[in-house]
Amino acid sequence: MDGIDVDALVGLGLTTYEAQAYVALTRRARATGAEAARLAGVPRQRIYDVLEGLVARGLAGVEPGRPARYAAVPPEEAIGALLGEHRSRLDRLERETADTIARLSAAFVAGRDENDPLGYIEVLREPAATARRFAELEAGAQREILAFTKPPYAVEPAENVAGLESLERKIEARSVYERSVYEDDARADAVRRFVAAGEEARVVDELPLKLVLIDERVALFTMDDPVAGGGPLTIMVVEHPGLARLLKLAFESVWAQAAPFA
Repeated sequence: MDGIDVDALVGLGLTTYEAQAYVALTRRARATGAEAARLAGVPRQRIYDVLEGLVARGLAGVEPGRPARYAAVPPEEAIGALLGEHRSRLDRLERETADTIARLSAAFVAGRDENDPLGYIEVLREPAATARRFAELEAGAQREILAFTKPPYAVEPAENVAGLESLERKIEARSVYERSVYEDDARADAVRRFVAAGEEARVVDELPLKLVLIDERVALFTMDDPVAGGGPLTIMVVEHPGLARLLKLAFESVWAQAAPFA
């Protein structure tokens, strides 16, 4: 039965040597360190540290003398003391857990209203996704759409159905095209249809980038790789009024110097 008792005491928090020494002390009214070491099977060089540990935890008593003698505290008291230690730790753990839950719950609730700190930035590289997003933003315009338009086109002018629909909704639309648009009759005719529907259009020899500004709120612009050169377009969509207003100043500067579309 000693092995079962030792395992039970280890489960309550004693070391193996402490459990063996306590079980051994219960077999005697009192025992010297040497006797306890022999009965418990604990090395002589360790037994006094082990016995003092039991005394410190209230599981054994000591009678001073030469040699000192040790006696086990009754099991009911000893095991009650061990359970008391566990209850104290559990109470402390419950308090700490409650505090942690309170802190994390407050952060969790507050976090429901927080978004990615860069959530106003969207990166598009796939042409079909770019076309869909552009159409969505055009369809959602309330007042104004300003654009720098140059090749390569994510959406060909002739296919820009959302753009025509925005003109039908009386959205103010102004576009600056690169002069190369005249080199493609289909594109030039598509721009003329836009102009007939109400778009104001002008041309310049060269534009620095592709740009769309919507309601001084959203900016779409190309981010060409200066090292790799060509390849699929990378489009940045930034919903940031401050940036949109700043880019509108650049648009107005180019617009003022551009020639009317003919």
